[in-house]
Amino acid sequence: MSGSDAHFSVNTRLTRLLGETYRSSEAALKELVDNAWDADAKNVWIDLPSPMTSEAIVVRDDGAGMTSLEMQNEYLNIASDKRARTGERTPSLKRKVKGRKGIGKFAGLSLANRMDVIAVARGRKCHLSIDKMALTENENDLESVPLPFLEEEAASDEVGTTIVLSDLDSRLNFPTADRFRELLVHEYGREDSFKVFVNDDQLSVEDVPGVSKQVEEVLAESGAVRLRFTIADGKKAPKSPGIVLKVDGKVVGKPMLFGLDDDEEIPLKLSKRVFGEVELDGNDHFVTADWGGVIENSKAFQEIQAYVRSIVKQGLQETHARDMSLQLARLKRQIDLRLQQLPEHRRRYAEEALNRILRRFYGESEDRISTIAEVALDAIEHDAYWAVLERINMTSRGDVGSFAEALEQFGLVELSAIAAQAARRLQFLDFLDELIQNEATLEQNMHQALETNLWVLGRQYATMASNTTLKSIIAKYGNAKFSGDRASKRPDLLLSQDLGDSFLIIEFKRPSHPISRDDIAQAEKYRDDLSTTVTSKSPLKILMIGKGRADSMDARYAPDAITISSYVSLVSAARTELNWLMTSLAR
Repeated sequence: MSGSDAHFSVNTRLTRLLGETYRSSEAALKELVDNAWDADAKNVWIDLPSPMTSEAIVVRDDGAGMTSLEMQNEYLNIASDKRARTGERTPSLKRKVKGRKGIGKFAGLSLANRMDVIAVARGRKCHLSIDKMALTENENDLESVPLPFLEEEAASDEVGTTIVLSDLDSRLNFPTADRFRELLVHEYGREDSFKVFVNDDQLSVEDVPGVSKQVEEVLAESGAVRLRFTIADGKKAPKSPGIVLKVDGKVVGKPMLFGLDDDEEIPLKLSKRVFGEVELDGNDHFVTADWGGVIENSKAFQEIQAYVRSIVKQGLQETHARDMSLQLARLKRQIDLRLQQLPEHRRRYAEEALNRILRRFYGESEDRISTIAEVALDAIEHDAYWAVLERINMTSRGDVGSFAEALEQFGLVELSAIAAQAARRLQFLDFLDELIQNEATLEQNMHQALETNLWVLGRQYATMASNTTLKSIIAKYGNAKFSGDRASKRPDLLLSQDLGDSFLIIEFKRPSHPISRDDIAQAEKYRDDLSTTVTSKSPLKILMIGKGRADSMDARYAPDAITISSYVSLVSAARTELNWLMTSLAR
């Protein structure tokens, strides 16, 4: 055994890179797993001690390890980009190198005050110790910090690198196995040639956050089949979604969806949340010679495909039903308001149609789903839609051909009606643009155009409406306050209410008028006056529309419960949503 001191080889980027932090303890540890990947390891074992103990974190791999020369000239060469030295691929397994800045190998020091690196390569074992305190005390002269270094002979079967992190920083949250596995599974859960073990348990499909299921069945052609899968919770889609087929533990080809991607009852975005594997033993006659795929007309494979599709589809449908229920609950007030405007006999059909439409757009953002629902309900109110529905009701169920044709036409009309309504709205926006650009346009012109088209103002105002009572309140207020010489200063106000207790005052300004601090003060005075005539526990909000905020106004000091918008920005936002909807329908 020989002992000496090693030293850092400092790159000019060191100060900036050492200042980088990790968003969590688990993210810092993942850097060490990435290093094992870059070292062509086939296995990496991470031992996390129990919380509130003094035990160390140990990360061990069976990769290429390091010689004494490599450890001192390359490992300690801080901020040296490994890809610049060795290329984009690893030497043995040709993996894409993950290490970029040359600093991730020291990520353990963000968790611990001491890091020991034990590397074995070509019959020699090297042991390096790094004391974080010594580094922080000499951060301006790291090259002079001595690092205890030992070298000795290794057993012939030893290989790889072990990182031991001790004296953990008590100020940080302790890394937990569950969070760590969840972080790793998205990147390494599909890597058959790189197995990751956390506290002796290998990463598996159950580590993907979501609903997991395991079943086993003996099939006539294939024998015993074991299926495990998770439907991810939607916060983060799995990397390489689908189900891997394994025969005798060996992966066949790439992950597959076993026909679910062609199933019209399952939205494609939903099917891509599946992450799993199906295993069988001793039946590989339907596997191609290179193990890159399967012989699809094999009876055994078709039997497995039907079985997997049936089980996973049931799970997806249950998940979809829950998601749709939550989505509809969030849209309930918007939908209920519109359904009340339909005749009683049409409401049930409208609800069913809305469910079908939302299934088609499954997985879109809440904002977009709200837009789709609103335009769909507009479309449902048109008679062409109901003419086709009436034909379905009149068609004999016994005449399968006619009935199927009517259903097909209904589906086309359902989507084309939405497209037509979206097109009508886009045309309305074109006309509205002309009105905005005309210098002669006054407040009352914009009020007249928008009073029955509040959808232009955005989803948060789409359910607002003004009735006879509210209009009379504004008229009475205006007549009392702005008669005689003050009549010319009468504001153009619209008082609206949603299904609940919320009220909104919209003040229309000319499209050429920038809204100033004085305008806001005056609008607040209108609100004070009107609040005495409107009984509401909710704050009376104000929306002011004109050319936008005056240049002299600082947006950081905007008053509460007042929103300022320009007609141009409102039209632009509405147009963007409708164009997206038209594009989606054309797919």
